[in-house]
Amino acid sequence: MKFLEYTPLDRLNDFLTHLNLGDSTIKGCLEAYSCKHTGTDKKLSVSLENEILDYLGNSSDTDSSSPSDFLLSRTSRKTLIYLVLTLNHMYPDYDFSTVKAHQFFTEESWDIFKQIFDTYMFEASKEWIETNGSSSLLETLYKALDEVVKLTECEIYSYNPDSDADPFLERGAIWSFNFFFYNRKLKRVVSFRLCCLSNLVADEFRMVELPCEEDSEIFDVFDDMDMRVQ
Repeated sequence: MKFLEYTPLDRLNDFLTHLNLGDSTIKGCLEAYSCKHTGTDKKLSVSLENEILDYLGNSSDTDSSSPSDFLLSRTSRKTLIYLVLTLNHMYPDYDFSTVKAHQFFTEESWDIFKQIFDTYMFEASKEWIETNGSSSLLETLYKALDEVVKLTECEIYSYNPDSDADPFLERGAIWSFNFFFYNRKLKRVVSFRLCCLSNLVADEFRMVELPCEEDSEIFDVFDDMDMRVQ
């Protein structure tokens, strides 16, 4: 997987990196990747494929955790592996299990995505219009994604893991969404992370940390005094 730079995505990232809305802050990031193997991708993709095949071999139709049709299709397994490889590039310090990850991926439509975006990004969209005064935030996003992955040819997936398997989750998060726009023909995927953080929780967290930092400074002063005495 190779990271790809696109100016239309950069413009949106500049706006969404740290959007303060008063009581909350929106953090968003769009990243484009080519699905061509780089570095250790090939070795990792083989390992992920074997992980899935082992899971399929140990499962049975009567088992309540029996694999879905999604894993039984080689094409779908390949798609899942690309999505997991993308996650690995986004979070290299986090170990994603392919079999576990497939339980958290859901195929979506643009209409579903639009409904979620319109609902949760309402205030951010108003801020965009006030700042840019041109096309709406959703229209700008659509054009940017279409330029990179041609939305009409895309498969859209959401990633909604349990909190234990969610590297996206931050302290004070009110909500978060993770979408992947995958074009099979272009072998290209765009990840879109959105998170809303409570500024109140963030302020409280900073207040808790502050005394600790002050205590550390005090102890440093005492250490300096002891050294002078010696």
